[in-house]
Amino acid sequence: MDQAAPSPLTPPVAPPAEFKDRRTGLQIFGAFTILLGALFALLIPLMILGQTINAKATGTPVRFRELLFLVVLYGGMAAALVWLGIGSCMIRRWARALLLIGSASGLAIGVGAMVVLAFVLPQFGALIKSAQPVGAPPLAEAAQTVAMILIGGTVFVIYVVLPGAWFFFYRSPHVKATCEAHDPVPRWTDACPLPVLTVSLWLALGVPMLLLMPVIYNGVLPFFGVFLSGWPGTLGYLVLATVWAWSARALYRLDVRGWWVVVIAIGVLSLSHLVTYAQRDLMEMYSLMGLPAQQLEQFKKLNFPSRSMMLWGSVFFLVPFLGYLIYLKKFFHRSA
Repeated sequence: MDQAAPSPLTPPVAPPAEFKDRRTGLQIFGAFTILLGALFALLIPLMILGQTINAKATGTPVRFRELLFLVVLYGGMAAALVWLGIGSCMIRRWARALLLIGSASGLAIGVGAMVVLAFVLPQFGALIKSAQPVGAPPLAEAAQTVAMILIGGTVFVIYVVLPGAWFFFYRSPHVKATCEAHDPVPRWTDACPLPVLTVSLWLALGVPMLLLMPVIYNGVLPFFGVFLSGWPGTLGYLVLATVWAWSARALYRLDVRGWWVVVIAIGVLSLSHLVTYAQRDLMEMYSLMGLPAQQLEQFKKLNFPSRSMMLWGSVFFLVPFLGYLIYLKKFFHRSA
């Protein structure tokens, strides 16, 4: 866990002579990080139990493939949080770097989620009404308002307040200086600027997720006006996983070719999704994914998410991400 980086690193800048020692803060935040990891681990059996109860109540089989994805996702997050929490308690510079990256990413996702929620919540009442059985008494407006406040407040706390607290703590120059003073050995996180390392890590983490898509959702992949599935879709995900893995390594090494590959790949993928969502019915995609008939009927009844929402959502997340990639270009000083 404390191995130095495998390649020679430029000696880090020495911490300032005078700084506030944040060892106690690092240990407190580390302990809370371990606690969050334990909570994610606890969600796994609760999630399995919930899926089993729901399957019995609705008379539908348990979707073990989706459970596999959720177990891998939550299990991986639990293990990572416990590992990072221990590193923070030990005042390791790599833990501080990774927790800063994780909290910054979580905060960015949270802000985006709040913006999306601002558009979705006004439709909450209509969605509830359409989901109610025929003849059932309508939900009171006061109850709808309370539910909207609870949903919005919960999302805000989980996706904005918590990652924001971690972000503002670990970005402190005193925290950085404390870690460098107590852990003077260069680590692998020092070999790459943190903004670039962020994208490199997300690409690397995306590889196993891409490899699971053929197992979970029959390899369904939007591709310029059609939905690939089966072996064609699986091949597409294998190609994407290979591109993502190579790009993650190239970005970490500050190879400008990796930057160009990511920019071009994101542009092509986004265009492919936009063309497909503009032409095809989303119900076709859900059907190819193998979703149960009851769930398909619910999606059709609610019309959520709608095709326009998918289109605008793609644009909403594409523009800032491309802007971030353009910002990263200044870090790539090597020629191809």
